[in-house]
Amino acid sequence: MENVNWTTNNIPSQQGKTFLITGANSGLGFEATKVLSKKGAHIIMTARNLQKGNEALEAIKKENPNAKLDLMQLDLADFYSIRNFSNEFHSKYSKLDVLVNNTGVMNPPKREVTKQHFSVQFGTNHLGHFLLTGLLLDILKNTPNSRVSVQSSIVHKTESMKPDIHFDDLNFEKSYNRDQAYAQSKLANLLFAYELDRRLKTNNINTIVTVAHPGYTKTNLQANSGFLMSVILNNILAQNVKIGTLPILRAATDENVKGSEYFGPTKMMELKGYPKLVKSSDKSYDKDLAKKLWKVSEKLTNLTYEF
Repeated sequence: MENVNWTTNNIPSQQGKTFLITGANSGLGFEATKVLSKKGAHIIMTARNLQKGNEALEAIKKENPNAKLDLMQLDLADFYSIRNFSNEFHSKYSKLDVLVNNTGVMNPPKREVTKQHFSVQFGTNHLGHFLLTGLLLDILKNTPNSRVSVQSSIVHKTESMKPDIHFDDLNFEKSYNRDQAYAQSKLANLLFAYELDRRLKTNNINTIVTVAHPGYTKTNLQANSGFLMSVILNNILAQNVKIGTLPILRAATDENVKGSEYFGPTKMMELKGYPKLVKSSDKSYDKDLAKKLWKVSEKLTNLTYEF
C-alpha cells in the first residue's frame, strides 16, 4: 500500500502530449484542464455550449497565458453532434495521447431523453462516450502509448441504487428511477472500459484504458439531487474539486498505470481522500455482461469497432 499521497506534483511534464477532455468547461473537466495545461499539455476542450466553453477557456488563459487550448463543440447526447465532431477532429489533428471521457449527467428529476430518444443518463454517460471512443480509435491506435481514461462513480456499487444493466428496459420507459438510471450508466462505464481494454490487448494494440471515480466531490453535477445532497451534504461531506479531480488525473497521467486499473479515494468508504488503486464491484468484472453490453451498444450507436 502506498504511504505517500498522490497529488498534482506527481504528474510528469505533459509537454508534446495531446489530450481531449469531454465536458471541460465545468467541474472535474475544467479542473483537469487547468492542471494539465500547467504541465504543458495541448488540450482540446469540448463543451456542449460554446459560449460557456469560451468563458472557461478564457478563465484558464487568464491564470495561465501559455496554456495550449483549443475548444470544440460536442453534445454527447446527440449522435449527429458526435459524428460531426469526429469528422472535424480528424481534419484538424493526427494524434491523441489521452482521451478523457469525463462528461456526465446525473439524476434529472424527470425522465429526459437524448436526441436519439435514449434515456439521457445512459445515452450521454455511456452510449455517447462509446460512440466517441470508437470513432477516435484509429487516431488513438496510431499514437504510441495512448490511453483512454473513463470517469465512473462510486454509485456503480451502491446497493440501494440496485446497479445493473436493465436490458429489458435500458431507457427506463416502463418505470423511471433516476438513481437506478444513473447507477446503470456508471456501471456501464466500467464494463465498457474493461472490455475495451481486453479487446485492445487481444489485438496487440498498445492503447490502454484506465478508470477513475471522484468519490463525493462538490460539483454542479449534484444540482438535481435534492436539497439534502445538493446543499447540506455538499457543504458538510463533499471534498473540493481540486482533490476530487486527482483520481482521473492519475488515471490519465501516471506512467506506471496498467490497463483496467481503477483509481478512487480511499477514506470514508471511498468518498474522500487522495487517489489509490481501488476495486470496482464484482458485477463490473463480469465478462459475459460486458460482451452483451458491447453488442447492444454497437447496435444502438450503429458503430462497429475496428481493431
